[in-house]
Amino acid sequence: MLKKLKNISKVQLIYYLIIAFTALGLGLSNDVISNYFKDAYNITAYQRGLIEFPRELPGVLVILMVASLSLFSDIRIAMLAQLLSIIGIATLGFFTPPFTIMLVFIFINSLGMHMFMPIQDSIGMSLIKDDNVGKKVGQYKGVATSFTVLASMMVFIGFRFGFFSFTSKIKWIFVISACILGIVFILFFILEKLIEQPIKSNKKANFIFRKEYKYYYILVVMWGVQKQIMIVYGPWVLIELLNKRADTLAILSIIGSCIGVFFIPAVGRWIDKFGIKKLLYADALSFIVVYLVYGLLSSGFATGKLATIGIPLFLAYMIFIFDKMSTQMGMIRTIYLRSIAVKTSDITPTLSLGLSLDHIVSIMCAYLGGIIWSLWGPQYIFFLAASLSLVNLYVASKVKDDKVVRLRNGV
Repeated sequence: MLKKLKNISKVQLIYYLIIAFTALGLGLSNDVISNYFKDAYNITAYQRGLIEFPRELPGVLVILMVASLSLFSDIRIAMLAQLLSIIGIATLGFFTPPFTIMLVFIFINSLGMHMFMPIQDSIGMSLIKDDNVGKKVGQYKGVATSFTVLASMMVFIGFRFGFFSFTSKIKWIFVISACILGIVFILFFILEKLIEQPIKSNKKANFIFRKEYKYYYILVVMWGVQKQIMIVYGPWVLIELLNKRADTLAILSIIGSCIGVFFIPAVGRWIDKFGIKKLLYADALSFIVVYLVYGLLSSGFATGKLATIGIPLFLAYMIFIFDKMSTQMGMIRTIYLRSIAVKTSDITPTLSLGLSLDHIVSIMCAYLGGIIWSLWGPQYIFFLAASLSLVNLYVASKVKDDKVVRLRNGV
């Protein structure tokens, strides 16, 4: 990676550092948050679902928030986003506030992260001055992935050898995360000084509804359900039923990331070779299989019919890793939208609408999942998700190959 970045400008170098430190900071906070909830507050599955309201609500509000700040440059908004993330995670690092107060700072931290997501991409694209867009975006992704793996290694070593703990008075992992995000803030300040022309993207809150995009909307809604179960209740099976700590989840994340280095490009090649219709079928079937197996395993663990060691544990780990990898299939939905777009200008606002639908459904699904886990058992969350994934199969059956454009350059 260093060899590839050898001949870049100072501005590009600063941006690569921003990507690197952002991935590292988020890896030390957002990726271990479920273990924090369990260790510091000993929450129930119902409370875990409830927490997703303040965590996902910013995803619904962020488009309006960014639009309201349209007078400011993208870099200034990115700096504000970093401050919000720092305030949220630093407070949780230095204090263990009451549960309801903790939710307020979770919201503040999440608001910062969600504000930064679209702005980061906008800044990165604006800094590309040549025709090698795909190459540069690939380098951005490579840097982020590398430092995400580094964060997972730090999490593993820190918790395995007792440097980090969520039961101590100061949660040093969150404090370190806040300091790293502080470095990102400083780097943005430097970047702003180096850039002669302020970067300002179109921040207008614009949604487009077209009947031609109905199947894309369905896919986005279903993704909101599937994503939330993956993010919240997939890890919760390991944490709650198998008593696994942050170090174990970190190792599984490292394995998933290493596989993802080869898996993500492969998905792109498969889209070129087999077409979107077949990949949508594969996506739907993968979710059905994952959730059926996860449901059977969680039922066995909860009732004591399955041992929490040996083959059942190994299967749970494999499903967790596969579950993580399946999130990379999201590019299929984006490319599908591009292939059916009535106008190219429809793509960005339709993606924005999809993002909002995704987060609205995520909030509802997380809350409902907590109730289902508490009243009937964890397996029924996954069985419900497997059943709903049949909708994805239906959408795949409606996609016509002759309408699919093979986009070799991807998204």
